[in-house]
Amino acid sequence: MSKRSFLAFPPAGYLCSAVLILALGGCQTAGIDVTGALGGKQDSVAKTDGKTDSKADARPEMDALRERYRAKPGDPAIALEYGKALRGSGQRAQAVAVLEQAVLARPGNKALLAGYGRALADNGNFQQAFDVLGRAHSPEDPDWRILSAQGAVLDQLGRNEEAQQYYAAALKIVPNEPTVLSNLGLSYMLQNNLSKAEQVLGRAYQRNQNDARVRANLALVLGLQGREAEAEILVKADLPPDQAAAKVTALRQLLAKKQQQRAEK
Repeated sequence: MSKRSFLAFPPAGYLCSAVLILALGGCQTAGIDVTGALGGKQDSVAKTDGKTDSKADARPEMDALRERYRAKPGDPAIALEYGKALRGSGQRAQAVAVLEQAVLARPGNKALLAGYGRALADNGNFQQAFDVLGRAHSPEDPDWRILSAQGAVLDQLGRNEEAQQYYAAALKIVPNEPTVLSNLGLSYMLQNNLSKAEQVLGRAYQRNQNDARVRANLALVLGLQGREAEAEILVKADLPPDQAAAKVTALRQLLAKKQQQRAEK
């Protein structure tokens, strides 16, 4: 399956494929939010009308954080916070640079390694991200968030079966965690195992029906199976009419792309 991006992915980047974007925190594909894999809450979201919710408001905070980092570049907590903020604003290469320097100064700091791995994944450095994330925890003290992040990176490398093993390991620590289930469902979708993807995403939806990204993932799977009416109900949930219409349009466009790809095979 080809791996080409539709839209950029804040804040955890962008791990995009022809069917979906597996992300690291939150993402959009043609205006449809898809559950992220690498953690972190999306700080600013592009609206379907092209405007933004909070980028302008966040600018003074970013400026203040930049000054804090310049004053204490060796402080790991500040470097991690600054790197996360850079990721959230789409400055992925800068985030990699900041966190790389922090890791070089403190190569044993697990939190910095985790943040650096996420930044690398955002920037498309998937194999390096996987290697760094592997250093961020140990089998004796596993972190389910990192395991899920590693799974997402493996999916981007086309190693879906290995990715699913990492999701399974994460679910042993946090059974029925919706974000992990959603990533697992998307992994099955990449394999075109739509019935299994629907089953797993249905479990994620039952655990957290208020997560718009989980709903969007389930809607995508339903739509790919030709159940567009059910998909549109999920996409429209809790949205004003204009935004709901835009989301439905985006879903239809994404499904049309998928159908075209299948016809070309």
